[in-house]
Amino acid sequence: MAESSASASRANQGPTETFETLIPARLDRLPWSRFHWLLVMGLGITWVLDGLEVTLMGAISAVLQKPDVLHFTAAQIGSISSAYLVGAVLGALVFGHLTDRHGRRTFFFISLGTYLIGVALTALSWNLTSFAAFRFLTGAGIGGEYSAVNSAIDELIPARFRGRIDLMINGSFWLGALAGAASTGLILNTRIFPIDLGWRLGFGIGAIIGLVILYLRRFIPESPRWLITHGRREEAEELVRDFEAELGSVEGHRLAGLEGAEPLRIRVRHHFGLEVILRPLLKEYRERSVLGLSLMTAQAFLYNAIFFTYALVLNRYYGVSFEVTGLYLVPFAFSNFMGPMVLGHFFDTVGRRPMIAGTFTASALILIVTGYLFQRGALTATSQTVLWTVMFFFASSAASSAYLTVSEIFPLEIRALAIAIFFSVGTAVGGVVAPWFFGVLIDTGSRGALYVGYLIASGLMLVAAGAELRFGVAAEGAGLEAIAKPLSSVTE
Repeated sequence: MAESSASASRANQGPTETFETLIPARLDRLPWSRFHWLLVMGLGITWVLDGLEVTLMGAISAVLQKPDVLHFTAAQIGSISSAYLVGAVLGALVFGHLTDRHGRRTFFFISLGTYLIGVALTALSWNLTSFAAFRFLTGAGIGGEYSAVNSAIDELIPARFRGRIDLMINGSFWLGALAGAASTGLILNTRIFPIDLGWRLGFGIGAIIGLVILYLRRFIPESPRWLITHGRREEAEELVRDFEAELGSVEGHRLAGLEGAEPLRIRVRHHFGLEVILRPLLKEYRERSVLGLSLMTAQAFLYNAIFFTYALVLNRYYGVSFEVTGLYLVPFAFSNFMGPMVLGHFFDTVGRRPMIAGTFTASALILIVTGYLFQRGALTATSQTVLWTVMFFFASSAASSAYLTVSEIFPLEIRALAIAIFFSVGTAVGGVVAPWFFGVLIDTGSRGALYVGYLIASGLMLVAAGAELRFGVAAEGAGLEAIAKPLSSVTE
C-alpha cells in the first residue's frame, strides 16, 4: 500500500517535514519467508561465532601459560579477559549511539568487521600487550553487534514472530559454545598440530567463517523504520513495496489487510541531541529502565557466577580433574541452546510477562534447591551437573528474554543505545563482580559460604521476576510503535 497521497500533499518541506506512514504495519503483516531466514542467518550467526571463540579462549588458557607458547601467568590471562570485557562495554556504548544516529545497516558491517579483525589478529598475537589489545578490539566488535544486530532484527521481523526469533538467536550462542568445546579436541591435540599452532588456527578459522557472514549481510537492507524517522521515506517506501511484491508472490497468497491500522505521523528530525536521547530513559520510561536493569543484571550475575567457577566447584568439592571439567560444558551448552528453542514460541503466545517472570523464577528456585543440597553434601558431580543443566534450560530463555525486552520497549531513535547501556551494566556486574565474589567464596572452602552466594544470585533473579510482573510490557504480537512511540512521532 502506497503512502497516503493526502498525507503527501500536506507534508511540509525542510527540517520540520511531517508525514503519515503505514510502513510499520506493512512490515508486521509480511509472511515468514526466505528473506527472514537470510536475516536470521546473516545477523544472528554472530552469536554462534561469539560462543565458539569465547569457549575457545577459555579452553586455551592452560596452553597460553606454557613456556614454549606465550608463557602467560594466570593473572595475565585474567587481565586479557578484562580487556575483552572493557572492549565490549565501550564498543556497545559507542557503536550503540552511532547505530541510532547513522543507521543499522552501516554498523552491522562495521561492528562485524571490527570483530573479525580482532579475532584474526588474536591468532597472530606475540606477547601480552598484543593479545590484550586484540581481545579488546574483538570485544568492541561484539559490543557493537549486540546493539546494531538486535535493533535491526526487531525492526525487520514481523511482530508475531519477534519474541521467539529473538530468543532463538540469542540462544544460538550456545550452539557455538558446543562447537567450540568439540573443536578443542582437534585443534589442541599436539599429535595433529604443534602446540603453538592449534589455538591460532582456531581463531583464524573463526575469522574466515565470519567473512562469509559479512558477504551475506550485503543482501540485508537498512531498517525501513529507521529510514522513516530520518526523513528517508522514499527509500523506506521502495524497500517495503519490494518486500510486499516478492513475499506475497512467494507465499502464493494475498497479504493480510491493513484494516484498523493507525497511520504513524512522523516529524522528521535528522539528529537527536544527548539530552533528547537520555531523557526518555530517565523520565518517560523510567520504570522500563528499572525493568531492563533488573533483568540484565540478574541474568548476567547468575551466568557468570556459575560459568566462571563451575570447574573450581567440581574440582574442589567433588575431586573432578581439571583435565575433564571441560566435558561438563557440553550438557550445559546443549541445555542452554534447547531452552529458547523449546520455550521461545510461548513468549509470543502465552505472553511476555508470564513467560519472563516464570523462567526467571524457575531458574532461581532450582538454584536454591541445588545450593541447599550442595550445602548438605547430598550431591555428586553428576547430580550437581544434572540440576545445573535443568536450571540452564530455563535460565537461557530468561537471559535471552532480557535482551528481547530492552530491544523492544524503548523508542526507535534510542533503541540501540538502550541495548548498549543495559548490556554494559549487565556485563560490568556479571563479568566483574560475580566471578570475583564467587572466587572469594570458593577460596573459603566453605559449602555454606558458597550457598549464600547462590542465594544472592537466586534473590536477584526473583527480584527481576517481580520487576517483570510489576513493570513488564505485554509486547507479544504488538508493533514496536505501539509498545513505544518513536520520539519523532506527533499526535496531530
